This record gives sequence, structure tokens and C-alpha cells, in this order.
Amino acid sequence: MLIVFGVILVLLGTRLEYSELRGGAAIQVTRWDALGYYQYLPAVVLYRDIARQDWLEGIDSTYHLSGGSIYQVFDLPNGNRATKYFCGIAIMQLPFFVVGHVIAGWTGHPQDGFSIPYQWAIGISPIVYCILALFLWRQVLLRYFSDGVVALTIVLVVLATNAIQYISVDNAQTHGYLFALYALVLWATVRWHEKPGRGRAALIGATVGLATVARPTEAIMLFIPFFWGIHDKSTARAKWALLRKHPDHVAFAVGSAFLAFLPMLIYWKVVTGSWVFDVGSKWEFLDPHWRVLFGGEKGWFIYTPVTVLFVAGLFFMKSRPWKRSVLVYVLLNIWIVIAWHDWRYGGSYSTRALVQSYPVLALPFAALLERALRTRWRWPMLALCGYLLFVNAFQIYQYNHDAILHYDRMNFRYYRAIYLNAHPTAEERALMDPER
Repeated sequence: MLIVFGVILVLLGTRLEYSELRGGAAIQVTRWDALGYYQYLPAVVLYRDIARQDWLEGIDSTYHLSGGSIYQVFDLPNGNRATKYFCGIAIMQLPFFVVGHVIAGWTGHPQDGFSIPYQWAIGISPIVYCILALFLWRQVLLRYFSDGVVALTIVLVVLATNAIQYISVDNAQTHGYLFALYALVLWATVRWHEKPGRGRAALIGATVGLATVARPTEAIMLFIPFFWGIHDKSTARAKWALLRKHPDHVAFAVGSAFLAFLPMLIYWKVVTGSWVFDVGSKWEFLDPHWRVLFGGEKGWFIYTPVTVLFVAGLFFMKSRPWKRSVLVYVLLNIWIVIAWHDWRYGGSYSTRALVQSYPVLALPFAALLERALRTRWRWPMLALCGYLLFVNAFQIYQYNHDAILHYDRMNFRYYRAIYLNAHPTAEERALMDPER
């Protein structure tokens, strides 16, 4: 438990450490893509303008949040403008938005949805969700692994990966919030299988629905509870028998998932005139971009190498009750992520689109650690983990200080030049990708 509190302190400390932008300006978390996820709240609560969003230009000219083109919205033939991002993150941000609004009033800041109190409130929100999720996630892991293995797993998953960047710093995008939702669905899934109940079934459905309305590809979260407990024919028969015994639980799960998604349908109907709207997603499933995993630009295995151990853990799951659940989810999720047409995923540290899956990947990773710590590889594994933890902390520093580790211009030559190098020369910096 002390390890969990230590991780919490690091998350909060990282938020405070990097509370200024690279240019020294005050905290602004609702920028770029994050603006698209957040703008539902000021549009509905403050400006009463969800359809045309005429307030956006004025806000953008004051705070410079959109990147200059307000690409976050589409112009529609009916004269309205539709947000291209889904509303699930705004739903999760709502309580913190209210707190920011109240504090802005108390402190004399503009109550416009974007002044400093709002930025701090939204910047703290994913950390709060993830703190709560850490305790649930720990309970799940402790059902299958020792306290020592669980502690090491939590430290490495959060602090030896890009998760810390997207929970604490660039944290108003989807990843930190979804990280918490994956921890929650794991906990609810375990609890339902231990003692089936309507409330637990509804919680599973609501979590899946909320994750989907935050980022539609997260609908594959459904495979976690669906395949949980199945690893052979006999367990499959037992699982289907359990579901047939509780058809009302299935109905509660489906109903709560639909209710979670309903705000998105209502928004589309009001703004576009249709219950369903194509936001322009593009996928290349038959020609996936393997550089997302192995590329010198932002390769997942290159910049967060501990994730190699996450995937290697898939071979150590044996007959765990979550074996098929995790395997199906992980393979589908990685395929979806590497098939996205914009394989760079904008400005980012490593592959940010995989951050939310880390609570799930922690299960096979813990299985690998458990095996290694019981063998002669114990000390080499601990040494490797310590080194990877240090490398990630160093790279977080590089990423947030003068963009030494650049958000969109990395390549293998430049990465080799700056590896564990806090003060690269002008010649070394010149190795950055000139086309980016």
C-alpha cells in the first residue's frame, strides 16, 4: 500500500513540476485535441451554444488553444458546427469543471471556462480518477499475485512508461481517464464473477459505454468481461451457463451502456439532425503501420521499452482466468492502434494511444515478473526494471524541458544522440527530422 501512495505523490509532483508550458506560460491543459474533448462543457453550461459554437473564435483569440485553425469542429450544411470528438471525457470532467467555475468566481478570474482555475481543475481531474483507480486495480492484481509483485508491477506500469506523461502532464486528452476506466472495468468484472449482481453488471455496462463514448474504439473493452473466466471448453460452458442464469444482469449491462452513450446520440441529433454522424475516422486495417511499435519516430517498444515485457508476459498466462480475455483484447487493441491512418498520433511521447490499455497489460506483465523473481533471473530482472524506470524518468524530463525529446521530429539517429543526454549540442539537435 505504501508503494501506491508513493506513486500518487509522484503523479501529483509531476503535475506541479510541469505546470508551465514549454515557453514558460501558465498551465493550459485544454489545448489542441484536449480542447475538442472539453468544449462540450463551456458550450452547454456557460454559452448555451452547442450547435453553432460562435464563442470559439473569441476564446481562441484570448487563450490560443486550437492550434490556429479550430480544426476541432466541422462546418455542416445546416450552418451548425459539429465537434469531431466524442463527449465521454467531458462527462468525466464535469464535476471538476463545476469546481473550477466556483473557484474562478471566488478568485476574480474570468468565468469563461478557460481561465486558470478551470485549467487547474481539469488538469487535476485525471489524476484524481487514476488515484481512485489505483486502489481498485491493486485489489484486482492482489487476487492473483503477491504483494511484492503487485507493488513492482504498479510502479513500472505507471512510472516506467509514458502513462505518467498522460496522467499528470498532457492529461486532458483521453488516455488518463480511460486508464482509470480500464482499472474500473477489471475490478467490476472480477467482482461480478465472484458474486453476480445487477449493480455490478450495470457498472460493467456503464464503464464500457462511457469508455466508448470517450473514444469509440474502446468498445473492445467489452471483450474483457465477455471472455473473463474462459480458457478451455469446460470453463466456456460454465460461463455461458452463468450468463443464461442471469439474463437480467445482461439486460442491466446493455441498458447502462446505452444510457452512457445516449448523450452522444442526443448531441448528434440536435446539431446534425441525425442520430448518427460520421466524424471522419480513417483506418488502414489491411496495411497497418508497424512503425507505431518499432519506428524511430515514436515507436512504443523503442521509447518505452518496458512494454516489450508487457507483451512477453502474454506467454506466461497459462490457465489464468483472464488469459483469453486479455489475449483477445490486447491483440485487437494493438491492431486497431497501428491501423489508424495518422500513425504519429499528433505530438506525443511514445505511442500515447496504448496508454489506456496498461491496466490490462499489467496482468501478463505481473505473470512474467512473478516467474522471473522465482528463478535465478531475479536480480537481473530487478536491475533491468530499475534501469528502465530511470530511463523513462530521464526521458520525461527531456520531453518537458525544451523539447529535447521532441514531440514530432524524432528519428533513430537523433534518439541515439540524446539518449541519457540532458544537454544536447546544436549539432546533435540538427539530427532531428528536418521534414517535421
